[in-house]
Amino acid sequence: MKTKVLVTGANGQLAQAIKNRCSEKSNTIEFTFASKEEFDITRQNVIESFLEKINFNYCINCAAYTAVDTAEDEEKAANNINVQGVKNLAKACEKYDITLIHISTDFVFDGNSEKPYKENDVTNPLGVYGLTKLKGEEAISLVLEKYYIIRTSWLYSEYSNNFVKTMLKLASERDEISVVNDQKGTPTNANDLAEVIIKIIESNNQAYGIYHFSNLGETTWFGFAKAIFELTNTSIKINPVTSKTFVTKAKRPKYSVLDKTKINSVFNLDILDWKSSLEQIIESISSQKLK
Repeated sequence: MKTKVLVTGANGQLAQAIKNRCSEKSNTIEFTFASKEEFDITRQNVIESFLEKINFNYCINCAAYTAVDTAEDEEKAANNINVQGVKNLAKACEKYDITLIHISTDFVFDGNSEKPYKENDVTNPLGVYGLTKLKGEEAISLVLEKYYIIRTSWLYSEYSNNFVKTMLKLASERDEISVVNDQKGTPTNANDLAEVIIKIIESNNQAYGIYHFSNLGETTWFGFAKAIFELTNTSIKINPVTSKTFVTKAKRPKYSVLDKTKINSVFNLDILDWKSSLEQIIESISSQKLK
């Protein structure tokens, strides 16, 4: 019997990365992808009517309010999706005996650490987005027993809008750009995260709880941009600047590298270095342009 998996937020880059792997898993996993229009997590009745039709084993929640700066002015909207919506989903998963795999963020931390964050380190969000994501995590843990919360960072892919695509677009329009060089973190290839999520499902390992995942190593946004341009042989002048150069409504963690020891040991992963993984995405984007 196939494992039945619902993926919310179907139009996002992580959901698209998962969808790209469907054919490889078609013999063992049956995926159902639902967009916001089909599966609005802020509406309990919509969730209930959707879930009662199919006996899902897992729900991968990729639905989220992710506009970090806009959230400072739209706290109600961010809270509605990231907290109340997640709470609705958790309650429904409990009712229908569905294991929830929920995606969270490095923004639950304040960035004052000098070493990679572990799952049990003290959380202290700097803004509305991080706070609502943390409250979403807490809502899940209060309602469900069968859940995996995966905190990730600096997500990018060949899909949707992300830092890699933004840098390549800017390089096609300008001769010179400035990029922040005093925020450290780890880029995460959405395809690698998708692989990890599928591996968790296939493992049938019931080690529920919070996990951290990103690629290996660490860099700054400047270092990330520099690598993008090097891999694409892009000729552009790139200036390293401090966060003060770009005033944003929401504060960013100065340091948000995540410790992957737990997820690696529990699920026996082979995690790629961020530069190696970035190279794969650059190749994928390049091949798309050639078509």
